[in-house]
Amino acid sequence: MTHPVMADYLRTLSSHTGPGLASLPLAACADMLGLDGLGLLLAPGGGRAELVQSFGERTLALEDLQQVQGQGPSLDAARHGALVLVPDVADAYAFATDRWPGLPSAIEALDVRAVFSFPLRIGVIALGVLTGHRTRPGLMSTDQLTDAFGLADTIAQIAITTAAHAELPHTPLLDEPGLHFAEVHQATGMLADQLDTTCDLALIRLRGYAFSHDRPLLDVSRDVLARRLRLDDNGDVSP
Repeated sequence: MTHPVMADYLRTLSSHTGPGLASLPLAACADMLGLDGLGLLLAPGGGRAELVQSFGERTLALEDLQQVQGQGPSLDAARHGALVLVPDVADAYAFATDRWPGLPSAIEALDVRAVFSFPLRIGVIALGVLTGHRTRPGLMSTDQLTDAFGLADTIAQIAITTAAHAELPHTPLLDEPGLHFAEVHQATGMLADQLDTTCDLALIRLRGYAFSHDRPLLDVSRDVLARRLRLDDNGDVSP
């Protein structure tokens, strides 16, 4: 990929001395791709994809919404390594409402009208996903798609190389990534301990509360951590 944005990034990588990847210039990449927002999610070891970098005022809300519902373009692309292009969220056929029931209207409520998810894969190894969105419907141009594929391939190649040469098994793929949903994991662990259950079931409880109360998962998690909200087997209890 020879686009100037990526050429500059590759030059940065060549002189990078940190333990992980240098941060991506997502604002410049989004502009290059004609997008209003861009999120990079990594899934080291084939685990749950984590948002590690984002650009755009709606990106965090878009990814949080998919975490709440447990479905959506980012999650499908990360899990199955499948390209997901939704040029018009309002198009029921294109958005596969039977696959993601209830998601289109919720995404439209964020003023997001198009979503494009590019899987990060090396062969059969799933590494994550690069998801962009626009506030207007419409296809990406051929040149934009070409650049997006090249960007995703570049990130995947660098991520697998970084992971393969990591000195420690848990070396981050990005320098100080600051996982956007770290507090969700913390709240999940706290809730699992409180309910004496597994983290998977605790996360389902968190997501269920966020969904039924139409709240971001991150906000609910912060309330649980601050002990402003307690969830138990008998319902929701505010201390």
